[in-house]
Amino acid sequence: MFEVGLSSDVPRDGGEYRFDLGLSLLEEAKGIEWRSLSKSAGTELAPDQIEGFDGLLLWGARLTEQTLQGVDRLRIVARLGVGYDNVDIDACTERGIAVTITPDGVRRPMAATTVLFVLALSHRLLIKDRIARSGSWDERWAEVGQGLTGRTLGLIGAGNIGIDAFRLARAFEMRHIAYDPYVAPETAAAEDFELVELETVLRESDYVVVLCPLNEQTRGLVGADQLALMKPSAYLINVARGPIVDEKALYTALSEGRIAGAGLDVFDQEPVDAANPILALDNVICAPHALGHTDEIFLGIGHSACRSVLAMAAGEVPDHIVNPAVLEHPRLLDHLKERR
Repeated sequence: MFEVGLSSDVPRDGGEYRFDLGLSLLEEAKGIEWRSLSKSAGTELAPDQIEGFDGLLLWGARLTEQTLQGVDRLRIVARLGVGYDNVDIDACTERGIAVTITPDGVRRPMAATTVLFVLALSHRLLIKDRIARSGSWDERWAEVGQGLTGRTLGLIGAGNIGIDAFRLARAFEMRHIAYDPYVAPETAAAEDFELVELETVLRESDYVVVLCPLNEQTRGLVGADQLALMKPSAYLINVARGPIVDEKALYTALSEGRIAGAGLDVFDQEPVDAANPILALDNVICAPHALGHTDEIFLGIGHSACRSVLAMAAGEVPDHIVNPAVLEHPRLLDHLKERR
């Protein structure tokens, strides 16, 4: 039997999960059993919570080196999402544990979220909503939006989500540029966007969208010096991770009118403090790291993670492994041979 644990922090209403994660894929498979992990006192999983499991479906709980102390059976951690900064990748690799993510599940919902921010900012959506609700209709003449035709959409990170965002935005006839040192020129040519330096994205874009993963190279990537390169008429959108952008520097740029506005689905500290001054700015649209949360995204990431677990249970190498070096680990190789 291949035992699978689901981290207990998946949101519920009473005993029911708030959304469908497609766990029926596990329930219908032979030789698979799954159950929710016991609840932990904090955000970090403890060894006794995951011992006895072969696979783990991980939501937002932290899995550290300490979590893995004395844990020998676990062979896959399937992260429900694409960010994996809550997982100690090196510790997993050293123990022969594959870590997977679900880019196929988040691609379209998060690309749509990117375009949503662009449209909402360009049309002053929230400001006009407030004008309509307050009855101050004469103010509407002061809030003229910004047309998108001929403008420049610039991405910091042009992977799975970014490329799909470019595809969705083609109808607006914008120029598409991106900074991503991991994207091949052939990919950019095939998808009809320009690969440029980070400084070029910041200087020339009317909408700068942060879509790269959070790691040691990208933490604080967009700071005061980078924001100073942006046009006063430009907008910053962050749908990746809060710490990629220096939040204090962003507040200064926004409050002093150095850039036109921002769309933020993520923050440096989450949940965001209600006293955070960014929340009081009229030129910012905020969301609680949830703008992409739809039935589509939850079912998509659930199905993707379940497929990874089922592949491992069948002795197959799953898709979307973020630590490919683990495929040379003797423990994992032995597991794959035994399960085939």
